[in-house]
Amino acid sequence: MAKLDPFVEYLLELLQPVPGVTARRMFGGYGIFRDGLMFGLVADDVLYLKVDDQSVGDFADHGLEPFVYVKEGKPMPMSYYQAPGEALDNPDDMVEWAEKAYAAALRAQAARPKRRKKGVK
Repeated sequence: MAKLDPFVEYLLELLQPVPGVTARRMFGGYGIFRDGLMFGLVADDVLYLKVDDQSVGDFADHGLEPFVYVKEGKPMPMSYYQAPGEALDNPDDMVEWAEKAYAAALRAQAARPKRRKKGVK
């Protein structure tokens, strides 16, 4: 298995109390997963956590910014916001914010339409 980025290794240490957390390289950064469901991403050594309508206010109240990438010259914000600095320094805070992000990811997953299996009517 390829060696992880030192920042990602540090995040996994902070998230050790949360069961089932893994990291996987993707799109030049890393996805942070819990039981196979992505709830965080790391780009340029910055952790972003999944948000939704229910949780985005907690991030905005801390003055945190969304992850934005550029597509065809247009900024494209995603439903991931920068993790608060205190979460990067304190495992208890990290677990609290990670749980918010995972809950948002679960709600997003539940809201997606179910895929029908091939051959099933």
